[in-house]
Amino acid sequence: MEVGDIKPPVELNTLNIVLVEPQIPQNTGNVARTCAVTGARLHLVGPLGFGIDDKKLKRAGLDYWHLLDITFYENLQDFLQKADGKLFFFETRSPAVYSDVTYPDNAYIIFGREDKGLPENLLTENADSCVRIPMIAIGEARSLNLSNSVAVGAFEVLRQCGFPRLRNSQKHCL
Repeated sequence: MEVGDIKPPVELNTLNIVLVEPQIPQNTGNVARTCAVTGARLHLVGPLGFGIDDKKLKRAGLDYWHLLDITFYENLQDFLQKADGKLFFFETRSPAVYSDVTYPDNAYIIFGREDKGLPENLLTENADSCVRIPMIAIGEARSLNLSNSVAVGAFEVLRQCGFPRLRNSQKHCL
């Protein structure tokens, strides 16, 4: 494919972004903004480490809240019982790299708490569905910020589908 060629879009109706027990309102606000501008559905799994009316949450999401399709779940079990698509668990120790996986329509990309990640038993039970974002392994650098990780994962799913419903203008490129 040459620069400037346009890949025909593959059908993608729904991308689901799931935050399990997020603790930092600014991260969740940033993720909400990513969902708003990509058309992804946001799923928040409690307990949350902040109130949904938190000023920091609202500020990070700017004035995009009305663009969101957002669902709340009481806990992880509640979410797992209601999820109706293929689940992909983003975590730091998986041998599978996020960009080597093919994501189907209605995929759920799932991210854990900023301070703990996802529960170990969940990862063990779903080892074939775990993926990681490659990072250097030095000292205290454990992982990317949650909202950055979500953006990396979301845009990989959208890239694989030809960025459906997103403006993909080639004007103004240097």
